Amino acid sequence: MAMNDRRSFLKMTALAGAFSSNSLFRQAHAADWEAASRSVDHLGAAEAAQNEDYWSVIQRGYSVSPQIINLNNGGVSPAPIVVQQAVERYNQMTNEGPSYFMWQILDQGREPLRQKLARLAGTSAEEIAIDRNSTEALNTIIYGIPLKAGDEVVGTKQDYPNMMNAYRQRAERDGIVYKQISFDFPVEDVDTIVKAYEQAMTPRTKLVHITHMVNWVGQLMPAQQIADMAHAHGAEVIVDGAHSFGLMDFKIPDLHCDYFGTSLHKFLSAPIGSGMMWVKKDKIEKIWPLTCYGDPRSSDIRKFEALGTRSFPIEQGIGEAINFHEAIGSKRKQERIFYLKNYWATRVKDVPGVKLHTSLDPRFSCAICGVSIEGVPPRDLMNTLFDRYKIHTVSIDYEKIHCIRVTPHVYTTIADLDKFVSAMGEIAASKKA
Repeated sequence: MAMNDRRSFLKMTALAGAFSSNSLFRQAHAADWEAASRSVDHLGAAEAAQNEDYWSVIQRGYSVSPQIINLNNGGVSPAPIVVQQAVERYNQMTNEGPSYFMWQILDQGREPLRQKLARLAGTSAEEIAIDRNSTEALNTIIYGIPLKAGDEVVGTKQDYPNMMNAYRQRAERDGIVYKQISFDFPVEDVDTIVKAYEQAMTPRTKLVHITHMVNWVGQLMPAQQIADMAHAHGAEVIVDGAHSFGLMDFKIPDLHCDYFGTSLHKFLSAPIGSGMMWVKKDKIEKIWPLTCYGDPRSSDIRKFEALGTRSFPIEQGIGEAINFHEAIGSKRKQERIFYLKNYWATRVKDVPGVKLHTSLDPRFSCAICGVSIEGVPPRDLMNTLFDRYKIHTVSIDYEKIHCIRVTPHVYTTIADLDKFVSAMGEIAASKKA
């Protein structure tokens, strides 16, 4: 094959990849998934969430270890097999000649990916930047937004530490005032939450930071209502969507925010080390990029992607993760994971000594739920669950929150949750004995 023909062939292969009708997802799952979907198409999303035959088909798309029950999907989720295969396939291609295959071939895949992410997010592709995680996305905005000494930012003590530390660094470096309110979760009243933010605001408040789904215990915050209130007071709004994007059925404009950042390796199940940032088009120009760029005042969203050498295979993997997600459907996926969370939570909540730290109301929660046993420190509970039952969770001891965090995903089986419920009952009983 002539060199030009080979180059064209390779470029077509790379561009086809996750963004074509012949994607790895289509090759692996088209027939089985279409049949499974037809079996539940007549059902509402909430009813389909309980159809174990359908979800068993989805579960087979993962390669999770049978040696442990992983209930810490809030930290990072496993990628489906087709996502792993995409990364491996294009990583192998890259290493056949990195500087050629990366920049001449695979780099052509970013624009189709940007379009695909924009459709999922409900935004313009010219507002989407592809990066490595929520911290990078949100820190880009936090460090890049023009604030001066005395300007105020309102957030909470339950926001993610990397974001709180970014504001503290700006306070130390630039003299901004970082104000934090605090909640006793769960809170099941929108007005109570909105008023708490509003009471912290003054005429000097320039920015309000909202964690859409609080990582510690999964409290879902009323982002739209907080944003509307903040805008009425002349402040801009940044939303941390690390745990909501790819889980909840929403579009970014629904939140009425100005800036949004997320990790794609959580509920979207994209490759580890993938993220996304959204900036409203008319605000891109004023945000300084986190890394250097030739024209930092450009209104081109791509100025935030000047990372130097990066993983192009991961970008193909993101595309396959979106294929996997869209084949399930956002609403159906949200309802399934909410059902799984409530399945175990309703079964342990009345066990003597057990306490839930998260709402069971779909307006205020979805996947993540905190739970504790009276008299058992969270770390001890986490260790007992793993050492005795091989159930993996994470302990939380932070700002009024003392529990373990439990987070199922679409690959989690009812049998796994039954084992968890049984384990919690045994541990609680042994403590009472």
